[in-house]
Amino acid sequence: MSVAVKISESALTASESPSRDQDKPVVSVRSLSVEFPRLSGAPTVAVRDLDLDIRPQEVVGLVGESGAGKTTLARSLLGLPPSPGHITAGRFVFDDKDIFGLSAEGIRQVRGRDISMVVSNPRDELNPLKPVGEQIATVARVHLGLSRREARQRAFDILKAVQIPDPERRMKALPHELSGGMAQRIVIAIALVCSPRFIVSDDATSGLDVTVQAQILQLLKELILKRDSSLLFITRDIGVAAHFCDRTAIMFKGEIMEIGGRDSLFLTPRHPYTIGLMSAFCHNDRLRQVWSTQNEQIEVPAGHGGCPYADRCPNASQTCLDQRPELKQVAEGHYVRCHYEVAR
Repeated sequence: MSVAVKISESALTASESPSRDQDKPVVSVRSLSVEFPRLSGAPTVAVRDLDLDIRPQEVVGLVGESGAGKTTLARSLLGLPPSPGHITAGRFVFDDKDIFGLSAEGIRQVRGRDISMVVSNPRDELNPLKPVGEQIATVARVHLGLSRREARQRAFDILKAVQIPDPERRMKALPHELSGGMAQRIVIAIALVCSPRFIVSDDATSGLDVTVQAQILQLLKELILKRDSSLLFITRDIGVAAHFCDRTAIMFKGEIMEIGGRDSLFLTPRHPYTIGLMSAFCHNDRLRQVWSTQNEQIEVPAGHGGCPYADRCPNASQTCLDQRPELKQVAEGHYVRCHYEVAR
């Protein structure tokens, strides 16, 4: 079945540079699985056998609906899977260090200094009783061993870097005195104050209006390039990923369904789920109907061991119920987990 989803070529900037593909990954995740126990029956698998590499200065998007496992993956990479979830298998190699093999103290030393996270609700993360400048400076003191004066200067410098107006005055402001956009910039400042090599952004711009969102995304991109960092950008908005990310992974029920460079993935999507997400942004009712209607010619039993998307896929067959598809290459740098990927 051919697909009529099109994204304007002019809406896409140049794909990631070839030289960057040759760089050694800063982040390498292999066979990661995270489970949540249940009172009865088998545990719920939130992330299943996931592989992912991220290179220096690369922005990799992770897109999927609510419940896909995006936040579970993000927090697991920081050694903090949501309770009562736990990591059951896999390796996370960061700068040649096996993070999951470190002690709890070792992970704490890496987290915040070398690996940091930007969250979606800054007011829940900021201490309402402390000036934001003090909160930024505290992170610098704890992780970098700076004096109070040095930490305060570093906090001031990072406020200027994230384009906070009148940073001297804002250093003394409490979180409730800031707008939503400014509060988000403060959270970004906290994440970047130690110049981490790897940053996870978990839906960090979803609550902002489109103008502020564009400013924050541009700021993040500039800081990532300037500081030679890498970014895992988690979002539910596939349109934002198309404009912002060098590569994008599409996640469903804890598995990566498709991953590829910007042009390859968004101009020639190959997985029915990717096409379904993209069709939600188009104005063609017929197209949305085609890619959101389950194949009624097969009956999908609960708990089958095949493709996790089989119960919603218009292309599903008995093979999809019996066999779990592998992630296979369909073009250079473009991989799809599907028995019947869509022809180009």
